[in-house]
Amino acid sequence: MWVVVCYDVNTETKAGRRRLRRVAQVCKNFGQRVQLSIFECQVNEMQYEDLRRKLLKEMNQHMDSLRIYRITEPRERHMESFGTMRTIFFDEEPLIV
Repeated sequence: MWVVVCYDVNTETKAGRRRLRRVAQVCKNFGQRVQLSIFECQVNEMQYEDLRRKLLKEMNQHMDSLRIYRITEPRERHMESFGTMRTIFFDEEPLIV
């Protein structure tokens, strides 16, 4: 399944800036950054639960916000992209760079 992860972390404190880096790193481990605080991830159900659990562990629910959207398949029919963004389409096979 495809999910879009959007977050806004309060960075007024040193702890907030650290949370921001950790939240971004969790997202990078599951998908690709498409904007500063937005990631697209292709995950199975177990990976989705792992991603969700790790993000909730990192964020401060009183100061930060997190949204996770499930994209209806096929993604290309439900998503439009404009401007200078390079999109990587994941296959079921491992991505080797």
